[in-house]
Order: sequence, then structure tokens, then C-alpha cells
Amino acid sequence: MKIISDVHKLQHICLDLRSQGKKIALVPTMGYFHEGHLSLMRWARQNCEQLIVSLFVNPTQFAPNEDLEAYPRDLDRDKKLAQKEKVDILFTPKPEALYLPGHCTWVEVPDLAQNLCAKARPTHFRGVATIVCKLFNLTLPHLAVFGQKDWQQLTIIKRMVKDLNLPIEVVGRPIVREPDGLAMSSRNTYLTPAERKQASFIYKGLLMAQTMVKQTHVQAETIKNALKEFYKKNLPSGKIDYIELVHPEQLTPVSLIDQPTLLAVAIFLGHARLIDNIVLRV
Repeated sequence: MKIISDVHKLQHICLDLRSQGKKIALVPTMGYFHEGHLSLMRWARQNCEQLIVSLFVNPTQFAPNEDLEAYPRDLDRDKKLAQKEKVDILFTPKPEALYLPGHCTWVEVPDLAQNLCAKARPTHFRGVATIVCKLFNLTLPHLAVFGQKDWQQLTIIKRMVKDLNLPIEVVGRPIVREPDGLAMSSRNTYLTPAERKQASFIYKGLLMAQTMVKQTHVQAETIKNALKEFYKKNLPSGKIDYIELVHPEQLTPVSLIDQPTLLAVAIFLGHARLIDNIVLRV
């Protein structure tokens, strides 16, 4: 496995791989790998000839009051895990290499960055789209693999690729969960034992909502109210950021669950903000 931090060196290598006809896959990450990240690497490894994993805690997707400095990092551990998954190149750039002095160019998909996480984090997806576009330009991948836990992020990246005519297939892979259902996240390390126990009820609430819509069409407001009560009872330490039911691709609110609908939630629990989702199917 090659470990590269120089952006020009990486781009030259990828241009050479492209000229050789090698199929390149990219898995963008912010590091502190867990089984969710590793599952993306494994799928990509089976579907490409050259696997590149980027490891970069992107400062432009953090607001000033968020956890940029506290975000968990362990480069030595991540290197070992990436090597075990047969990654060909681990890209570990410094912020100043990707954001030069005077940087003023941004990529935005505003129509999809209005609801869900964008309400509380208005500049977040501008930072996400910009860094992912930069990574695409540097690595020139045929495939880019993302997890479905960040559904809004995945949807925005797919639209960006489509609108900018980028020759990349964006693949979303299923959420990987702990045995009790909690979606795996690097931020789970923030949880105390008591908070961790409560956190399992985030997914249990989503499953309750799925049961509610299995045999009948249900108003979105009915789902929201039931879920609010469920979380109030089972996550007493939690604070709801949002509970939203939206079209899976357009991310626009729906009022009646009569077709596949994304139920997405964000919960503040201790020092962590945890997100999860499920596609409700009638």
C-alpha cells in the first residue's frame, strides 16, 4: 500500500493508471475507520483494479462551533486497517494542500441542501461537495463508494456528478450497524456507557415507523408524533434535531406515506449528534 499526501503526485499516478486502462475506485473518508468504512473498501476492492481511500478531516464542512478539533483521529490504526483491506493507495493530504491561500471556489447543490441536516448546518454540504469534487479531480475514479447513513450527502454527490457530467459511477452501500442496531459512526466514541445504551433506540424507533406503514397509508405527521413520543420515552438524555419524511431522491417533504419514503432523524445525545435513516415501504 502506498501512502501519499502530495496532491500532484497522486494525480500523476492516477493519470498513469487511467492511461493503462485500470479501473479505479475511490472511497472518501474522514478516517477513524470502523466496520462501515471497511465494508465500503471491501465492496470497492471486489469491483476495481486500483483502490484508493482518502483520509481527510475536511475543515470546510465543519461550522465554527462544531467538533473539528475533537473529531477522532488515529492515523497509525487507520493505516493498518486499510492495508488489511488491500487498499492500493491511502491518500492523506494536509488541509493547506487542498485549500490554497485565497481559496474562493465552491461547489454547491442548493436544491438538495435545504432540508434535513442542512437546516442546522447551512454550509456543511457546500464543504462536502467541494472536497468530493476536488478528490474526484485528483483521483479520476471510475467508481466512488459512499455509505447510505449520510443519505443526504450521497444524494447531493449523485446530483453533482450528474449535473457536472462527471464520468463517475457513485455507489451507495447499506448502513452497517452494531448488534443492537445503532448505525456505526466515528462519533459514537463520544457516547458515555449510559448514552450508548440509549442510542440503540434511534434505530428501534425507525423500525417502529416501518411497522406502522406496512399495511396502510399513514400521514407523515402521525409518524413524526409517534416517533417523538417514542424517543421522549426511550432516549431521555437525547434532544431531537429533526425527524423528517422526504422523497428519497428529491429530499422534499411528503405528507402521506403512499410510496417509498425516506425517514431521516438526527438526535443530539451527550456530545454526539447521531443521524440515521430508513426507507419506509408501504
